[in-house]
Amino acid sequence: MAAINDLIRQIEDKYLRDRLQQEVARLSKQKKFGLVFEDHIPECTPLYGVAVRKGSLVAVKGEDIRDVYFVSAISDGRAAIVNKATGEKSERPLDTLVAVAQFGEPIFPSLIPMDSVENAPDSNLWHTLIEADNFHALQLLEYLYPKQVDCIYIDPPYNTGARDWKYNNDYVDSSDSYRHSKWLSMMQRRLKIAKRLLNPENSVLIVTIDEKEYLHLGCLLEEMFPEARIQMISTVINPKGNRRDNEFSRCEEYIYFIYIGAAAIISNGTDMLREVEEDEIGDSKDKSVRLRALLRQASNHGKRTDRPNLFYPLLFESNTGKFVGHGPVLDIAEDRNSYMPPEGTVAMWPIGANGTELTWNLQPATLMDKHRQHFLSFGRWDGDKRTGYYLSEGQEENFKKGLYNVVGQDQDGAYIIELKSAEDRDVRPMTIWHKKSHSASEYGTTLLNNIFHDRRFSFPKSLYAVRDTLRFFVADKPNALIVDFFAGSGTTLHAVNLLNAEDGGNRRCILVTNNEVSDDEAKALKKQGYQTGDEEWEKLGIARYVTWPRTVCSITGQDVNGNPLKGEYLGSEISMSDGFAANAEYFKLGFLDKSSVALGQQFREILPMLWLKAGAVGKRPALADGELPDMLIPESSNFAVLIDERYFGAFLAEIEARPDIEYVYLVTNSEDAYREMGSRIRTRNVTQLYRDYIDNFVINSRRI
Repeated sequence: MAAINDLIRQIEDKYLRDRLQQEVARLSKQKKFGLVFEDHIPECTPLYGVAVRKGSLVAVKGEDIRDVYFVSAISDGRAAIVNKATGEKSERPLDTLVAVAQFGEPIFPSLIPMDSVENAPDSNLWHTLIEADNFHALQLLEYLYPKQVDCIYIDPPYNTGARDWKYNNDYVDSSDSYRHSKWLSMMQRRLKIAKRLLNPENSVLIVTIDEKEYLHLGCLLEEMFPEARIQMISTVINPKGNRRDNEFSRCEEYIYFIYIGAAAIISNGTDMLREVEEDEIGDSKDKSVRLRALLRQASNHGKRTDRPNLFYPLLFESNTGKFVGHGPVLDIAEDRNSYMPPEGTVAMWPIGANGTELTWNLQPATLMDKHRQHFLSFGRWDGDKRTGYYLSEGQEENFKKGLYNVVGQDQDGAYIIELKSAEDRDVRPMTIWHKKSHSASEYGTTLLNNIFHDRRFSFPKSLYAVRDTLRFFVADKPNALIVDFFAGSGTTLHAVNLLNAEDGGNRRCILVTNNEVSDDEAKALKKQGYQTGDEEWEKLGIARYVTWPRTVCSITGQDVNGNPLKGEYLGSEISMSDGFAANAEYFKLGFLDKSSVALGQQFREILPMLWLKAGAVGKRPALADGELPDMLIPESSNFAVLIDERYFGAFLAEIEARPDIEYVYLVTNSEDAYREMGSRIRTRNVTQLYRDYIDNFVINSRRI
């Protein structure tokens, strides 16, 4: 009905308009059952920075973006435009118009490099921030990573009735009778594409929500993911409560988990089973939370080559077997037998029963922190060569009860063990979470203030709440691809970097956010004569003012003023000032002209997408202005592009000499030539440019 109402208001005949509104009102009173919401007029996205040309779809700056016009002619800085809905003709100055993209129409995206941060020059780990409307960004991601994403975590607008989210460039408030319907329509369009991103064999969609839409969202998820298992948990994010007149004080929100394929929580490897207070531990080591297995198995990406920064020796006194610490992390090329432990100690390495070099499950600093907190305990050598257990003094009874895990072997083949929880050896996480570290005030707002020293973002998630949530599903996926297309302040990428630092993972994160300014900022900027698209406006948008600066600061370990960040991350000895061994690229989504792409005139604009499609391995290559080379085979990356098919022979020889090349792009308009060249290339990841790119966005626009 909302779509019909939006069309009715464009009718000039008042009598006809009134009659139609009466009939629509009568129809809208009919009762409906189940989840019913309107398919609203497609959302529009203003494309600031895109040139307005003859044939463009445009809107008038500062006016209703749903009033879309077709540019029929341009002359002397003025454009003749035709209203797409009514056919009304008019003329406007060219600089008062902005190009728009309507959902459902083919778009041909590009990525415009904006900035980058590099804090690990030898690492292939590159995260991505895309400044864009998330619908169009999702269309791009579907081209780049269909069925390849391991985890999607989103925190969409909660639709509280405040001026907190927009539909078609207008705030949706509590007086809008279609508020819930618009929210569901917005979510459905994005979840349709998100579903096509997720790995159907094993992946998870995580959606946080509050009481305003959790019932509607649950019904929508059931409808869109009938084959999945869906579970909702309650989590306390505001221990003090949100006080409301004549109502209970709300302290929690909800998280939906949509289990795709074989996805399941990994309780072993998390510390989220329950909160443990210091006074609860006391003098006893039996009340600790169940421990993660210290030795990572080869089948669980636990080989030394998988996580070289987790290969180091544990040190024990040679005469007593007492644990005294750890040795250095060895470079992947270093032979462990060349390491000489300190005098009076023996080294115990993470070696499998068959002699395979494995890894520990904790970074050295994290391991020592767990040991200090009594979450990890090594006892004295008991001297029995037959069984060879390290037992804590007085723990023989616990050993007899089966309260120990075997987690490794020393150089003599004897076993090391760790203590399980004496309370419950097989506890599963509960559906109600109440952890101090999940407080959004202390570990969201305060943490951001430590970076910005001002209030730039309202209601950020607790960093540790997001980390813990993700860890249930990616603890055993060190190379997971994680996407957040409602990125907000960028907590998800921050949490992924923290996870990687804690367990040596190489997980990659892609964030998507628009560059909206707050309502108050918008009013102030308008008073100063600025409007959306102006540099003074854009620099205060969330992507440029919050998400990207936070990403840079958390990676480099410095605040926005260049001073070292203060404090350590909870549960580890990882100092915030150390930053993270990671890199990130910041792009703005742009749009290309189809004819220019078809003629092969947009290679520089498409190149960043080719790098991302190949997994963002190595530093992103860039081409200087001038003529294009015959081929492009970056030394630090894993892809190759044949730009001129006449040089295929030389190109083939080059990529055959590079076994690390996994993705090949062939620029040719001939299907026969593409098939012939592709048949001679060893990798199956071969793509035809620009046909594959164009066809993808034309076809997928019909699936909205």
